[in-house]
Amino acid sequence: MPASQPPPPPPPPSSNPPGSSGRSDGTLVLCGARLTDGRTVDVRLDGGRIEAVGTAGSLAPGPARSGSRVDLSGYLLLPAPVEPHAHADTAFSADRGAPVSYDAEDVQRRATEAALLYLGHGATALRAHVRVGDVQGLGALDAVLQAGRSLRGLAELTTVAVPRLLTGAAGADGLAMLRDALKMGASVVGGCPDLDPDPTGYVERVLEVASEHGCPADLHTDASDPARLARLAAMAGGLRPGVTLGPCGGLSRVPAEAAARVADRLAAAGVTVVCLPQGGCGGVERRGTAPVRLLRAAGVRVAAGSGALRDVSNPVGRGDPLEAAYLLASGHGCCPEEAYDAVSGSARAALGLPEVRVEAGFPAELLAVRGHHLAGALSLAYSRIVVHRGRVVARTSAVREYCNSTVAAELGLPRQGRGEVS
Repeated sequence: MPASQPPPPPPPPSSNPPGSSGRSDGTLVLCGARLTDGRTVDVRLDGGRIEAVGTAGSLAPGPARSGSRVDLSGYLLLPAPVEPHAHADTAFSADRGAPVSYDAEDVQRRATEAALLYLGHGATALRAHVRVGDVQGLGALDAVLQAGRSLRGLAELTTVAVPRLLTGAAGADGLAMLRDALKMGASVVGGCPDLDPDPTGYVERVLEVASEHGCPADLHTDASDPARLARLAAMAGGLRPGVTLGPCGGLSRVPAEAAARVADRLAAAGVTVVCLPQGGCGGVERRGTAPVRLLRAAGVRVAAGSGALRDVSNPVGRGDPLEAAYLLASGHGCCPEEAYDAVSGSARAALGLPEVRVEAGFPAELLAVRGHHLAGALSLAYSRIVVHRGRVVARTSAVREYCNSTVAAELGLPRQGRGEVS
């Protein structure tokens, strides 16, 4: 293969990975999983939902059913995370030269590769912000939509249409392009009001279009201007199904008293803030993470995303929700449970997805991580098994071995071995 050609994306996960029959017409029993409350349980999945949760060893597929079992001994079972703030159209472009290629085939390839990487980390759904207008027109959006269709059954990919300008003479084309994007299949109205000459007018147009189409709005803002952010909150208060802002890193540089007042207004308006603790998705002058503790204290729903994935904004982005949770716990004052909620429960709510609990009746969107408690899983979450719609769709296995293994054996230290999950 010539050096100028990009490497092929990884193949999609097998429809029949080890430990799962891969069949949609049978049940799947997850055996011996540990829950965050300390219980060890069996979990039976059927029809894309959790059918039953019982004590370890109590559940089976059933004599009249086809099905399979996965041994989750040594694993912690969690609601699957989701990715609320991805940039699929620019992912994996950092080492491919500038400007970013918006060739349809290249964008679809990179978007698919990005979605599979997120899925391998555990995210069974992601919201991708895609630029429309300017050089890329609607081509990049079409390519990402194509990627989403190709991933059905593996992960849910939804798109946010992001025009550059919406006000003045130059904004007329952007407004028309935004409406066309929604007709094509974009499900969220997005944008970057900070880049428009009239940020308030930009937000007004975004909210008007969102209201017309009955869809949510998801806006990029640094949030460094408290007055502008307060106006945005006032305008967003009546919109349903809701408004999301991110990454809001500039709010951490605002005086605490002013930031607290804005946080109260965001909470009253029901606005969700998506922070990006793994790194921003703009220029280097816009670094920083939103003040998570202050926002949570005010009652704002705070979710966490990954942002840029190996593009010019963050050439080392990992796209790992558990790393985002780890950073919230290690550097932003969240306990492990709050940090994980930011990438799971709160992130699902931000995307309009149903709640997931490891209880009967809830969607079978699950992540098994090797470990016995949440703090340890966030610290060393190497081995993972991902369940989407009741089926194992991705699996990562890590084995750590030492040359002098007798030392660990003598001390009785834990060891990851092969073949522990069948």
